[in-house]
Amino acid sequence: MELEKIFQNNENWIAEKLNADPHYFENLAKGQTPEFLYIGCSDSRVTAEDLMGLQPGEIFIHRNIANQVIPTDNNINSVVQYAVEHLKVKHIIVCGHYECGGVKAALQTSDMGQLNSWLQTLRDVRRLHRAELEQIKDPQQLFDRLVELNVREQCMNVIKIDHVQKSWYKTGYPKIYAWVFDVRTGKLKDLGLDMEKEFMEIREIYDLKPLEKEGH
Repeated sequence: MELEKIFQNNENWIAEKLNADPHYFENLAKGQTPEFLYIGCSDSRVTAEDLMGLQPGEIFIHRNIANQVIPTDNNINSVVQYAVEHLKVKHIIVCGHYECGGVKAALQTSDMGQLNSWLQTLRDVRRLHRAELEQIKDPQQLFDRLVELNVREQCMNVIKIDHVQKSWYKTGYPKIYAWVFDVRTGKLKDLGLDMEKEFMEIREIYDLKPLEKEGH
């Protein structure tokens, strides 16, 4: 696609928005109050607003290869802190997708250069769930299952973040959801994880708020 075409598309988009609402950009410039933080994959086929049917200003977005939530990544931590402390989002969605190139790479034994350190977290997910994954003989089912397990583990990593825990104890928010987008059908799949229950099972290890002693 020629760059000139992109700018023409932009002009067409502006005209379309103003035709529907003459004050669209005036209102957009007033600020953002999204209720959702979406953590997804950088894959060009997966655009958060489109697949969720939301408009600019309704969702705060962070994307990286294979929707990773890495504790030492200042980028994701800054996004989560801003979303939780300043935007006061009520929902955090970790959304993976089937046919994810990052997950596929984690299933292969190959030197990926600069990507090696990034894929390490994904390989750790594979190791943590090795017993289950080794029982899956069909390659496509194995691929899909690792996508799902990766989303689950990244949700667990979200729960470990101090800004999330502080807000959780204070307000009960944000709620955390594990989703997968099926690029083969266009459908969103809720993995149905009860993240509060999941956290209670690992609270003794990851809770940053001291547990109250019995009798106190």
